[in-house]
Amino acid sequence: MKPNQRPKRPHFSSGPCAKRPGWTPDLLSGATLGRSHRSKPGRAKLLEVIERSRRVLGIPDDHRVGIVPASDTGAVEMVLWSMLGARGVEILAWESFGSQWVDDVITQLELHDAKARIADYGELPDLDQVDFDNDVVFTWNGTTSGVRVPNGDWIPEDRAGLTICDATSAVFSMELPWEKLDVVTWSWQKALGGEAGHGMLSLSPRAAERLASFKPPRPLPKIFRLTKAGKLLEGIFRGDTINTPSMLCVEDAIDALRWVESIGGRDEVRKRSEMNLDVIAEWVDRSPWAGFLASRPEIRSCTSVCLQIVDPWFHALEPDEQVATAKSVAQKLDEEAIAFDLGSHRDAPPGLRIWAGATIERSDLEALLPWLDWAYAEIKGAN
Repeated sequence: MKPNQRPKRPHFSSGPCAKRPGWTPDLLSGATLGRSHRSKPGRAKLLEVIERSRRVLGIPDDHRVGIVPASDTGAVEMVLWSMLGARGVEILAWESFGSQWVDDVITQLELHDAKARIADYGELPDLDQVDFDNDVVFTWNGTTSGVRVPNGDWIPEDRAGLTICDATSAVFSMELPWEKLDVVTWSWQKALGGEAGHGMLSLSPRAAERLASFKPPRPLPKIFRLTKAGKLLEGIFRGDTINTPSMLCVEDAIDALRWVESIGGRDEVRKRSEMNLDVIAEWVDRSPWAGFLASRPEIRSCTSVCLQIVDPWFHALEPDEQVATAKSVAQKLDEEAIAFDLGSHRDAPPGLRIWAGATIERSDLEALLPWLDWAYAEIKGAN
């Protein structure tokens, strides 16, 4: 039988993620629309995003924080193209986005002194083998595998290379050791349910020095340029964006940051996300058909929770039938308006993916989980 209780908000997409609780379009009425982003009020709004982000996340005062084009992907790309090549590079990958950075560094940039450390979905590479004499590129949390690094203990303080961390699905839900991360990138739509198209970039003093001292042996498009005449473009970190931002999206980002502050700051949003993971874990422990894709509890993501189907009946199906079955479960939930966009990423093993970040209410997750059992039983029964 269908469960009686429905989630109040069926938005469990892993990007763009659910808006913060209580959000309405009326909250954007203060946006500086029809004004230049370089006007005094426009620049003040951009600087507010930067300073609130620094304060909420606990980013050190000596780290530069800026808004850059093209979401988290643009932030990562501009760093890879602007910084890499000064020394050897190691890229860690255990899901599709990390694999894209591998392709960028080895195939597109053609850096010959580069090594990829790759693990299967559900696993991590051996972090103890990473050589920090090299620059190290990695995602903190893999959104398509549901696997995160457990902590920053594996990163030495006396490293010679830079650490370049794509943290877009982790930054507002997991504790980051900022003093060990030379470059951190994220975006509004993945972190706090903001709108797309804008990235955030944090640079340590070591990263800033690399930019100023290293001239990459390749042409850089305008939107990738962080320096001019050997000097850092400091305006980027004071609200002077490289290209024109959407001031409506900027206002939405300010609202999300204010919400974080209003509920208790970064500790509270991390707590909300970890508690959401606990709700799903308790259900998985009872489930005869679903399991985590991440192999160990300490590496399970508390934002992009990826589930696999462990039912022997499912594994007796042909591979294409497994994919179709998992998609049918997600589609069933979509048709009932219970959960939208719950299918696993196209590059991941067939299963389900539930966003459990801080903008998701625990009560909605608790209402969702019985519907997963119902939808799977319906699809299995029809076969």
